[in-house]
Amino acid sequence: MTFATIRKGGLLAALVASLLASPAFAKVTVLGWPGGPEETALRAAADAYNAKAGVADKDKVELLFFNRDGFWDKLQADLAAGSKAFDVNLLATYSIGRYAPFMEPVELSGEAKSVYGDAVLKTMQFDGKQFGVPTDLSLHFMYYRKDLIDALLKDDAAKARYGEISEKLLGKKLQPKAPDEWNWDDYAATALYFTQAVNPDSPTRYGTVLQLKNLLFNIMIWQSVPRAYGGDWMDASGKITVNSDAYRKGLEIYKLLYDNGATPRDSLSYEFAEANAAYASGQVAAMLQWNAAAGDLTSKEKSPAVAEATETIAPPTGPAGRFTHIHGLGFGLNKNAENKDGARAFLKWLSSKEAALIYARNSGAPALTPEVVSEVAKERPDLVKLGDYAGKYGYVMTGGTSAKALTVYELQAKEFTGYWSGQQSIDDALKNAEKGMAELLK
Repeated sequence: MTFATIRKGGLLAALVASLLASPAFAKVTVLGWPGGPEETALRAAADAYNAKAGVADKDKVELLFFNRDGFWDKLQADLAAGSKAFDVNLLATYSIGRYAPFMEPVELSGEAKSVYGDAVLKTMQFDGKQFGVPTDLSLHFMYYRKDLIDALLKDDAAKARYGEISEKLLGKKLQPKAPDEWNWDDYAATALYFTQAVNPDSPTRYGTVLQLKNLLFNIMIWQSVPRAYGGDWMDASGKITVNSDAYRKGLEIYKLLYDNGATPRDSLSYEFAEANAAYASGQVAAMLQWNAAAGDLTSKEKSPAVAEATETIAPPTGPAGRFTHIHGLGFGLNKNAENKDGARAFLKWLSSKEAALIYARNSGAPALTPEVVSEVAKERPDLVKLGDYAGKYGYVMTGGTSAKALTVYELQAKEFTGYWSGQQSIDDALKNAEKGMAELLK
């Protein structure tokens, strides 16, 4: 039985009836996200847990799956209604605040900190309390064409042209660097150099591709720019701090690139899929994108034009440091769980090294510390950078797990896209974002 086959009005009753009718009714019911690697990994972890000798029959795990479409709104409605259809439920960093009133903090295993590290554990925290076990993480890589950058670094004439372009458009004469040494000005200068509208001799039409659609997930990608300049949503006293030099700098960099044709003109309609397609065409030199794109963009079958030449690094640095937005999926405890002891035991195990390795070996994307990820590095080389970057550069904006976090991202997307598209000034965009956030986060 799937969520899609159950009418909304009878959801809880149908789920409970289905479970009670099962001869192997489990007392710890875990609500997950269907389809894809998350389901595969969760099923493997649940099977391993149920096979453990010390797990009593009454505490074995059974899995439930709702449809992804509208999942978070449906979950909130069920939690708020006091649902007992599940003991453990899926969480996301940006929605924890919505669910915290209906959930209980969890106790992790003694290994959790050494398995995940503080930055990753923080993705499942709200109001100073741990509300979940982090199982899958998303962050950002800078994807770039190694062949193009290597050629630039070896060509004195190209270096001179690079310096001219950066001086004209950025107001400072820069020299090309290896991408792992870039700050955000270096990224911008490189993007401009590899843009034919700026440099007719460029081997690519565009230097980069920006995701500028009015979409909250696009702001998550962009905000690592102002973060690198010291930007945050609010300070320790709760004052909104987006109307700042850091946010202004981040907005201006994107505007400069868009106005000079460094990204396709229709980038105002771009998100994940469109950006991937542009990069995979071979006409883009570098791109900031979710780690989830790595598999496709380095696949000779899926991206033959760029796969062999594509490398990934962490996003560029800034005066405040080098950062990547991170958010995760995880599992927490329903306040109305019928078997809290069994649920707590499962969640504690799920945060152990044993569980993390099982999850990683079965298509999951946990961000693990270097010591732990080394045990699966040959099988899952993609997880090495994931854990390394999360631990070194990962951040969650102050207020980024609040009940209104998603609405804040939506507000910023509306205001900042308005600036990038020329519909309002940068001053108005920042003032409107500040005013709206003050109302949402008060």
